[in-house]
Amino acid sequence: MKNQPIDSPLSRRQFLGNFGKIASASALAGIVLPVVHGQSKDETKLALVGCGGRGTGAASNALSVSQANGPVKLVAMADVNRVKLDRSYNGLINKHKEQVQVPEDQKFIGFDGYAKAMDLLDPGDVVIFTTPCAFRWVHFQYAIKRGLHVFMEKPVTPDGYSSRKMLELNEDAKKINLKVGIGLMCRHSQARRELKDRIQNGELGEILNMRAYRMQGAIASCFSGKKPADENELDYQIKNFHSFLWLSGGSFSDFFIHNIDECCWMKGMWPVKCQAQGGRHYRGDKVDQNFDNYTVEYTFPDETKFYFHGRNMAGCRQEFASHAHGTKGYALISGPGGHRSQARIHKKQSPDSDIAWMFGQNDGGRPTRETNPYQDEWERLMDAIRNDKPYNEVERGVQASVVTSMGRMAAHVGTEVSYDQMLNSDHIFGPGVENLTIGSDSPLLANADGIYPIPQPGIKKTEY
Repeated sequence: MKNQPIDSPLSRRQFLGNFGKIASASALAGIVLPVVHGQSKDETKLALVGCGGRGTGAASNALSVSQANGPVKLVAMADVNRVKLDRSYNGLINKHKEQVQVPEDQKFIGFDGYAKAMDLLDPGDVVIFTTPCAFRWVHFQYAIKRGLHVFMEKPVTPDGYSSRKMLELNEDAKKINLKVGIGLMCRHSQARRELKDRIQNGELGEILNMRAYRMQGAIASCFSGKKPADENELDYQIKNFHSFLWLSGGSFSDFFIHNIDECCWMKGMWPVKCQAQGGRHYRGDKVDQNFDNYTVEYTFPDETKFYFHGRNMAGCRQEFASHAHGTKGYALISGPGGHRSQARIHKKQSPDSDIAWMFGQNDGGRPTRETNPYQDEWERLMDAIRNDKPYNEVERGVQASVVTSMGRMAAHVGTEVSYDQMLNSDHIFGPGVENLTIGSDSPLLANADGIYPIPQPGIKKTEY
């Protein structure tokens, strides 16, 4: 990987590698893709594909956009799980009664529901993708065919194959002027954006090293027990998608990507390689594919380092923050304690040293409070749609996903992994995801004892 600025597009060599062009054009062969212009009609219709907690939150943010970027109404929902869909619908209609207009015949259950939901939209409307990322490229491909703007959650991809696929598809999305937002909301944080500008203007000096922590207890579905005997294998895995690498990239990709992305953004470049370690401890009857703890050393093109520490273990010290050390001092990027940023620059390397700048300070006046970045990302996306402004976050979403995946893979296989190796890997986590149905076998099967393959660094040279 060349020493590129963080926002520069990937070269074709980088995402095609030696495996040839992934012909998304073949999937869209014979289809005339009309250029999609800004939203001129009074109302934007919305479809939600993936009705879990994050999907419900994203839909609520979409329905809460300012009057200048609205109005918006939700007209279709799709999921493979009826309970999740109903729970999401009830939560949304309680909060946005007038804007949620989803009758029973516009609620779709099954793997083909995404297409049925999008078919109820018109070109220029918006679809939200918040399923596990294994299905992202499949859904994105259909959105392009339908001429729909997109908001998709992170991570965008779990492996190299789907990363290359997304980049290819995005070339078609750009040709027809689709606006695409990615749920890396830290990039839309007011505090972080001001800090980024100050770092870029030299207030921290040259960044010498970076470190980030997401150390917490068990989260979401990252630790799973054996599948109940009467439950369908594929349904069980999707319900517990954080436990399975093919679906989500595991807990590493799904949760740690925020710290990794914001640090690379502040640095202004993506790492070229990494090495890592991690392990599982006193796991009892849990059968997921995750490690409990990870430590990754990323190396940037200028040879400086970024150290990431992740842990999902109960009873241990918790920390959720990102830090940068420069020649002129130290910067707190985010945290402590979560996604909320208390961005500031200190004059020396310690957080106890004098503060040179802190977000929200107004020369002794009343401090400015940061607005909600989850809402801000929707305001910017809808503004771009309404006013036909350039807006496509796919490339950096894929890049962040690749960098996250290479850290995970380095820990799981026990070798150094480069950006190019991760992006151009021919290993496919979820072969045939585009053909799955309710009755399909999962791409990952347990053994006779109900146990799934787990990473064994130094022994297994691939992930499962």
